[in-house]
Amino acid sequence: MADAAGGRPFDELLDAVESRKRILLDYLLQERFAERFRPAHIRDAVYSYLIGGGKSLRPAVAMLACGALGGDESQALPVAAAIEIYHTWTLVHDDVIDRDDTRRGQPTVHRDFARRAMEEFGWQRDAAEHYGTTIAMLTGDVQQAWAWSLLFEAHLERGVSAEIVLRLAQELASQVTPLLVEGEALDVQYSGRPRQLNEELVLDMLWKKTGALYEFAGRSGAAVALNNADANLPEAQAIARFGSVCGIAFQIQDDILGVIGDAGQLGKPVGSDIREGKSTLLTLKALEQADERQREQLLRTLGDAAASADDIGSVSALMREMGVIRYAQELSHRYVNEALSHLNILPDNEYRRLLRLWAEYLIAREF
Repeated sequence: MADAAGGRPFDELLDAVESRKRILLDYLLQERFAERFRPAHIRDAVYSYLIGGGKSLRPAVAMLACGALGGDESQALPVAAAIEIYHTWTLVHDDVIDRDDTRRGQPTVHRDFARRAMEEFGWQRDAAEHYGTTIAMLTGDVQQAWAWSLLFEAHLERGVSAEIVLRLAQELASQVTPLLVEGEALDVQYSGRPRQLNEELVLDMLWKKTGALYEFAGRSGAAVALNNADANLPEAQAIARFGSVCGIAFQIQDDILGVIGDAGQLGKPVGSDIREGKSTLLTLKALEQADERQREQLLRTLGDAAASADDIGSVSALMREMGVIRYAQELSHRYVNEALSHLNILPDNEYRRLLRLWAEYLIAREF
């Protein structure tokens, strides 16, 4: 496995992902889509995260999965675009729920439009903040509707069978969405309750928040390539499982970076999960292993919105000292190794190699 994200071992992968992101953005930035979104604040908010950064890893999985099974990536483009827009609305709403100020180094939608309400309308802070939240909620609603319409475009514009599109739309609506919402609700409920949890509960929550959509991305790419939406086909099962397990590894790595990452690279303050009191795998393991003094230190900082950088640094150092960071890293590596085993059923081609690199990148990335 490669040593560091973004280094020479991953250059080919990052180039491949970036090239697909450019194709994806060219497709999504068409005027025929943009003209739907009014007024201007809604249009700006809808596109905010799309043009503000991010690697578009989920749609890349769908396109690479399609290619790996001999399909035409261009035919899968609307499906990949639907996944990207679907993921984006969850980010917009998640930022409201978590009361985050920044994403990818830029203001979150609700913060940005609170600012714009004060600057453009002259509103007082309370009214402006309510406006920012309102715009974020409406933006997520519009983006979710856009995601459905993009799925339908796969049939109307790219010739994907109507049965496949309907099956994918049904799965996204009836399975993926409830799982994501459940995971988000559990994440909020678990905050401040780490002593009442166990690793199984936390990992299940992480899968629902992240793994379910990665699983869908792999399965949807396979469905387009195989011209068959049967989820029980061995190849479809393998790629879906690959994405599912990678999603957990991705989220564990996110939690690690949230404690020991670099704020400039992360695009948000390090330690925000600690200040919010989120029950991550790291906090759970730390409290399990802590002695009385260490537990007191952890509980004093967890959930303290005013915790200083020094407080966060002390918790980070404590987690390193206790071996919690190493434990989480080893667990994410085990998940990736499991995911890679599912690729063995796929044809041995360039796409399979890129999927392997993609999985390894998830746990080697630094932001």
